[in-house]
Amino acid sequence: MDLCAVEDVALEPGVPRLVPTGLTIEVPPGYEAQVRPRSGLALRHAITMPNAPGTIDPGYRGELRVILLNLGREPYLIHAGDRIAQMIVARYEPVEWEEGGLADSSRGAGGFGSSGR
Repeated sequence: MDLCAVEDVALEPGVPRLVPTGLTIEVPPGYEAQVRPRSGLALRHAITMPNAPGTIDPGYRGELRVILLNLGREPYLIHAGDRIAQMIVARYEPVEWEEGGLADSSRGAGGFGSSGR
């Protein structure tokens, strides 16, 4: 779903800003909401989210606000009502970690680029 700004916000180049949406949600246990940049804003105006995807966990009850960053060279004005981000709600599986050794793998501890092209 699209998230829209509820007020005008000026995005100066290189300065992250919180943009309010006016929305509050209650994410059910076992789910998370993920907030992602809009491709049109990124392509046409170099507007992105520095923490993408942003995660909203089941315990959060505050207003949804989106961190936007202008990577362009000129200021960009977000107007109230503009679509600023997209949000999906997805199920996740909780993980319980166990301390101990790791099984061998063909990649091992190889880092970036070690799995081939």
